[in-house]
Amino acid sequence: MKIGLFDVDSHHFPNLCLMKLAAYHKAQGDQVAWWEPSGRYDMVYKSRVFTDTYSKDTVAISNAEQVVQGGTGYGPGPDLPEAVEHICPDYSIYPQFSGTAYGFLTRGCPRQCPFCIVSGKEGRRSRHVADLSEFWKGQKEIKLLDPNLLACPDHERLLVQLAESRALVDFTQGLDIRLITPDNMALLNKVRTKAVHFAWDNPNEDLTGHFQRFLDLTTIKNFRKRKVYVLTNFGSTHQQDLYRVNTLRAMGFDPYVMIYERPTAPPITRHLQRWVNCKQIFHTVPHFADYLPARKEAR
Repeated sequence: MKIGLFDVDSHHFPNLCLMKLAAYHKAQGDQVAWWEPSGRYDMVYKSRVFTDTYSKDTVAISNAEQVVQGGTGYGPGPDLPEAVEHICPDYSIYPQFSGTAYGFLTRGCPRQCPFCIVSGKEGRRSRHVADLSEFWKGQKEIKLLDPNLLACPDHERLLVQLAESRALVDFTQGLDIRLITPDNMALLNKVRTKAVHFAWDNPNEDLTGHFQRFLDLTTIKNFRKRKVYVLTNFGSTHQQDLYRVNTLRAMGFDPYVMIYERPTAPPITRHLQRWVNCKQIFHTVPHFADYLPARKEAR
């Protein structure tokens, strides 16, 4: 069979589903390549992670016997077959990301956050789905995609695997700051971290005590490696957004503003995002009130 792959979200971040499908079909002896409008295919897989707000599917494929589309960007759908889900990804289809492994050790999350689809899609319990050896083959870096690793009962055993790999680990989707304990911090301190990510999504929840506990236990001294996502435009006021940003910076964390449904965000929230996320500006203009676009907006 001739198999075509189409990454709807572009190629700025590798599509794990497509890498697994490529590995599976190559193991069956099929020809696998990126879809081209001039070719003919027995099957084309279209995959996207993001919805229309950030990633529109504008390409109609008519040169294939069968077109299969999937991913959270298309809404709820069937999971990959077990034989595909647990195959080692074919990293060769994204040569620009060579040297980095991508995958999930756990799936699911008990938090049921209203802005997040994970609990509804993967379940309300964080569960172990793979060992590191399933998708890591000695690469220098590991990007974990787990939604809530620390909520998994097996998380300490999985942290040991990460520590023993000696690879640089990036917890890309964040760790739950509320689940930090002396025991799991002792293990996290053994993991070579490219960065740790946390989140302060709910402005009505005071997480400062949890962040302080992390600071008391961590061996990560570089604040640039202690990143915290700050959700905005989801029921919070500008004052609440600014409070979280300023509090995190004062504590020694590096905030990163995330805007929910960015096209609907007010200008001041977009200015806040640029002020915080452009680190050169953030570190040279210490007060948002002194940030020029914000001052113009206030007039």
